[in-house]
Amino acid sequence: MLALRSFAVSILVLLAVVVSASAQETILRITLQLPMASHLGQNLLMFKDEVETASDGEIEVQIFDSAQLYRDAEVPQAVGSGAIDMGVVSLTRYVGDIPAVDIFYIPFMFDTEVLARAATDPESPVRQLIDDAILTTGARVLWWQAYGGSVFVSNGAPIASPDDVAGRRVRVFGRTVGNWIESMGGAPSLISGSEQFLAYQRGTVDIGMTGIAGVQSRSLWDVMDTVTATNYALVEFLVVINETFWEDLPQHHRDIIMMAARNAEIAVRDEIARIEAGAYEAAAMNGMEIYTPTEAEMVAWRASAAPVIEAYLADSGDLGHRIYDAAAALRDED
Repeated sequence: MLALRSFAVSILVLLAVVVSASAQETILRITLQLPMASHLGQNLLMFKDEVETASDGEIEVQIFDSAQLYRDAEVPQAVGSGAIDMGVVSLTRYVGDIPAVDIFYIPFMFDTEVLARAATDPESPVRQLIDDAILTTGARVLWWQAYGGSVFVSNGAPIASPDDVAGRRVRVFGRTVGNWIESMGGAPSLISGSEQFLAYQRGTVDIGMTGIAGVQSRSLWDVMDTVTATNYALVEFLVVINETFWEDLPQHHRDIIMMAARNAEIAVRDEIARIEAGAYEAAAMNGMEIYTPTEAEMVAWRASAAPVIEAYLADSGDLGHRIYDAAAALRDED
């Protein structure tokens, strides 16, 4: 009798272990190059809170910020290979595998909020073509994170016209904007976002290209004193997940993640104008001059983009032509 009772207890313990294992949480590890205080970090926290609440604790989201695990340039390979589950990465970091993604870094291609929203909408042919291409690298795009328009940062004087770039060393964040700098007579240097502060501090470069939000989140006013508000490129980050990891998730976990991802994307897109305004205000309060080019200077800036368009079409193949045509159609509608 005692033996039977012990056997019954053993069965109950085994069943409890099986049930516990079946309810074991999914852990999502996310790498982020920016500080948690940045608006991209706060957007990840929104995603984390919604996922963990909606899953009743079955899904845990772990965020590793400030490039603790991977620098921006390393994220595509790390996520695509499964070295980490998820990552936040600048869109242009996929240019090595997919040159066509740099449509967003053709100067002045998407330079209004209307165009930005149209191009990044989940139903946009521009975005759909890019998301599908990135899937071939082993990573699925969950959502896009708006980072805002791009500016120049410098010391001593604004970068008021293309002539001010000639003969200067410039921190760039991608191939296409690097080609643009070269076409204006500058010397581009591809430097990760997490490393640009030191590059300015050490004088490695004379000018920086970055999003205005990055000026605030990285306190670039400690090493640069001028912002030139040209808004020449739309900086976009992606939150990607390893495709094999994604396919192995239970469907109800995928549903929760996708809903939270969509809500996070809407929130950051709707907030970007306020975030940028706050970043400009913070930069000015911390002693930076904010220079807005004149209409004549902007004409010169826009004219300087012509050779970059030709180079993009020459380098990006059939996919690039399809994406460019879709982008041009959006501009025609604007």
